[in-house]
Amino acid sequence: MRRRLRRVTRRTFRSMSVRNFRLYFVGQFVSATGTWMQSIAQMWLVLQMTGSGVALGVTTALQFTPMLLAGAWGGVVADRVDKRRLLVATQALSAGLAVLLAAITAFGVVELWMIYALALLLGCVTALDNPARRAFVVEMVGADHISNAVSLSSALFTAARVFGPALAGVVIAIAGVSWCFLANAGSYLAAIVAFLLMRRREFFAVDRVPRAPGQLRAGLRYAWSTPALRLPLVMTAVIGTLAFNAQVVLALLARETFGGDAGTFGALYAFLSIGAVVGALVAAHQRAATQRFLVLAAAAYGVFLTAAAGAPTLGIELAVLVPAGAAGVAFVAMANGVLQTHTEPAMRGRVMALFSVAFLGSTPIGGPIVGWVSQVAGPRAGLALGGIATLAAAAAATWVVRRRAVDRRLPEPACAEAA
Repeated sequence: MRRRLRRVTRRTFRSMSVRNFRLYFVGQFVSATGTWMQSIAQMWLVLQMTGSGVALGVTTALQFTPMLLAGAWGGVVADRVDKRRLLVATQALSAGLAVLLAAITAFGVVELWMIYALALLLGCVTALDNPARRAFVVEMVGADHISNAVSLSSALFTAARVFGPALAGVVIAIAGVSWCFLANAGSYLAAIVAFLLMRRREFFAVDRVPRAPGQLRAGLRYAWSTPALRLPLVMTAVIGTLAFNAQVVLALLARETFGGDAGTFGALYAFLSIGAVVGALVAAHQRAATQRFLVLAAAAYGVFLTAAAGAPTLGIELAVLVPAGAAGVAFVAMANGVLQTHTEPAMRGRVMALFSVAFLGSTPIGGPIVGWVSQVAGPRAGLALGGIATLAAAAAATWVVRRRAVDRRLPEPACAEAA
């Protein structure tokens, strides 16, 4: 039994044998925990100032609008430059914005337009950071470990979603929201130090793409003309738009449905994130990223989101959010893994940028929609909308995969032979 457990653990965490990836893992965990603390504190601050679900949706939308509009260009930049240097710069800029948000909140001069403006600026930094960070993983671990490393990266970010919201709830209750913003600023130092300690000679070399006209269009054509890439990108766009809006829905659910406070909000997020860690580890244990697992995870996510919409009590809601978080992150990790596995190295930055646009850039569209639905019809309706959309995407993907399998089995037409 013990031997089997060691074998399972070794297989699940196999990419942790790479020193540079271990440094990345630790640095990003600290940084991501701070990011989630700021995200929760920012949403709670907006809710206190306005009491509006639409305002929550607008805040989220502004943070991800740059990804929607310019995220694909971020992928072009990632393919051209030294990714590690770019990531050090984006961490430093993000830290500066967090310090500014902490200052205006601590001194009591914060207004809603300031939060909107800082969310937009952070989104501009994220549009450069996210594609580069996703594409940088393969340079740390190589092609053999890429699927496992992607899943473990998802695990670390979702583990941070457990600690971040929980810490934010405690800090907000004891010291106020400004300290969450300051803690986030400090957390970026861990990521910067990790990047600087990496050994360049241990990277897996990836040739930079020389500057040339039409590189963005080439990336778009490549992704759309490759079926193995097109399916996960379309699924991620649909599900990302309507189902991954927990920051908006859970804040309203905590306050309006269950009559709670920041601690309730943090608990909802923490239980969702506990499940997400499990889902990421399950994805990491898979030998390879497959479309079958991708579709199954999407279907499960839709089922549990729909169940969460109908949970009658806070206890049941917390229990349902655990498998919902597991299925949701398993879907994201597997979509990322499928894309990384089937993408040519020269296109990786651009394809991962498209994934970031589909997953994060869709939020400016979905955030206000889900916020409005949650405000008008209640937070349960916002959850139900995401669940139904996810189930529809999973059903459509199942039909596409089966149709493609049937087409592959059909005999070649005899016209060429007759000619």
